[in-house]
Amino acid sequence: MKSILFLAMFLALGSVSAAGQAEQAADPNDVSTLDDIIRAYYEVVSGPAGGIADRARDQTLHLPNALVGIPGRNENGSPNLVTMTLDDYHDRSGGPRSEGFYEKELHRVVQRFGTVAHVFSTYASSTTPDGEAFDRGINSIQLTWDGERWWIVSWIFDSEREDNPIPGEFLPGGGGPSS
Repeated sequence: MKSILFLAMFLALGSVSAAGQAEQAADPNDVSTLDDIIRAYYEVVSGPAGGIADRARDQTLHLPNALVGIPGRNENGSPNLVTMTLDDYHDRSGGPRSEGFYEKELHRVVQRFGTVAHVFSTYASSTTPDGEAFDRGINSIQLTWDGERWWIVSWIFDSEREDNPIPGEFLPGGGGPSS
């Protein structure tokens, strides 16, 4: 597992000093702290029916060659992971929303060492900003600090389901390490 994460980070990092060449400069309020970048991470995908994810802002949060992993099942029903670039993700998830989509963070567990951080961010999805959740799960987000700002290196998620309940340590008041 460590080898896979290391490889993903190595491939996505490329050269962090070159990462500052984003098409649009990041808002410092989006990338100055882990709290800021995680807040912005959820804001860019959330919005009303007819809207689309804020692709330009999302690109300022991620390294240019960041990796996105989308889990699913293959034709045999076995777990399957599709990896792609952020642009591929936006191209795939595409056009205007048929209904509102709001994702918010419920709880966070952070592990940090030097310039590297891993965030397990438990989320709930709803069709209105304060609506009842139709989905919950955990985003696993890998980030790096370049001395001036945070960058998202990669992320992957899994949804809660009957055979995959969210462990208590990843829920509010669950007793696990958190920030």
